[in-house]
Amino acid sequence: MTLLEIFPSLRDGGMVPRLDPTIWPRDTHYDGEGRITVGNVALADIADQYGTPTYVLDEGEVRGRCQDYRKRFPDAEIIYAGKALLTRAVAEWVTEEGLSLDVCSAGELAVALSSWADPARIMLHGNGKPFGELETAINCGVGRIVVDSLTEITLLSALASRPQRVLLRVTPDIDVHGHPAVRTGVTDQKFGFPIGGDAVREAADRILRQPNLQLVGLHCHIGSQIGETFPYGEAVRRMIGEMSRLRDELGVELTELDLGGGHAVAYRSGDPAMDLAELSDIVGDSLDAACIRYGFPQPKIALEPGRAIVARAGVTLYRVLSIKHVEGGHTYVTVDGGMSDNPRVALYGARYDAVVANRHPTGEHMTVTIAGRHCEAGDILAHDVRLPVDLRPGEVLAMPCTGAYHHSLASSYNGIGRPPIVAVRDGRSRELVRRETIDDLLCRDIGH
Repeated sequence: MTLLEIFPSLRDGGMVPRLDPTIWPRDTHYDGEGRITVGNVALADIADQYGTPTYVLDEGEVRGRCQDYRKRFPDAEIIYAGKALLTRAVAEWVTEEGLSLDVCSAGELAVALSSWADPARIMLHGNGKPFGELETAINCGVGRIVVDSLTEITLLSALASRPQRVLLRVTPDIDVHGHPAVRTGVTDQKFGFPIGGDAVREAADRILRQPNLQLVGLHCHIGSQIGETFPYGEAVRRMIGEMSRLRDELGVELTELDLGGGHAVAYRSGDPAMDLAELSDIVGDSLDAACIRYGFPQPKIALEPGRAIVARAGVTLYRVLSIKHVEGGHTYVTVDGGMSDNPRVALYGARYDAVVANRHPTGEHMTVTIAGRHCEAGDILAHDVRLPVDLRPGEVLAMPCTGAYHHSLASSYNGIGRPPIVAVRDGRSRELVRRETIDDLLCRDIGH
């Protein structure tokens, strides 16, 4: 009796998965041996050389995304949101392409500075900045600090011995109706000051009364994975209205408006993604209309893409450990990674695709669930993925669109070290971040 006779649910078509250009790096192909290549490097060769799991990052794709933003927003400042993925090499790539950097901690600041990024083009973010980190940022000469509470104003006024430019974070009360964890534009949440209220006016007034703090603009961030452009147009209108109100009530004319990021990328075929040309048009049109309406001079616009720069540049490689068919249930393909290298599925219900990287399968395919190796029932990496019926342990799976919020959110759960990051470009590979070893885990444990 054959496998298909035992499990007839596996016989749901022989279509071979295609490499959808909306979720893979632009320089992704099959080579003459039927293997997937990125940056003209075979992913199976990377798995053999560096082991698995491994994050693969296409340098050309990262640079290309930076160039796309510069082209579509020639008059805006593009600030790369380092929380998505920040290594020394990534910081070098984005700054060489003309982008500024956004950091959220002293650690991220250290990575940025170690890549020789210009401190004046670094912005410090976060709703809870410890005194020591504010002191470090000021001493390093960061260009701007985004103020998120009245306490921060007090701390900054005590620390700043020379003029320090700051932005005030405002929540514009725009609900993009996404996952609750990424709806950052609504009023009742931890970030910023609610628009139109006394809190914004009080915070701005306090900053203006400090001789070494320079309030240069407002900042907002309305959410993440936003595929529609109209919320950004509404954000522009509301923020210009708020800037006009502060001018009328406090006599300050702000010159910068940071609209944050949150631009959607496609994780699976058919997912919505942000259209940069359309976004550029709506931001420009809304800015023109709002400034005319309020008689306000046009501020310089800033955008903070992070995921949209690096997500599609990343591919994670795994090896198949086992294939388990549950009669009357699912088929589980267990791999040698999991929620420690990709917690987004457990955190946000994120959905991914995966394909066999070491060969071009041509036979029957089955629908499977890709399971991680961790001791958690919720350690699932992908649902409803099409893989060949003749899949074998030891084969290499490639999961696209994993460049953002994977390395930066990774953990050593179950004592499993974090994967390396391997960059590819022009037929060559190089290790950017090495694999975390058992020795690394033990060296921090000083309890005996």
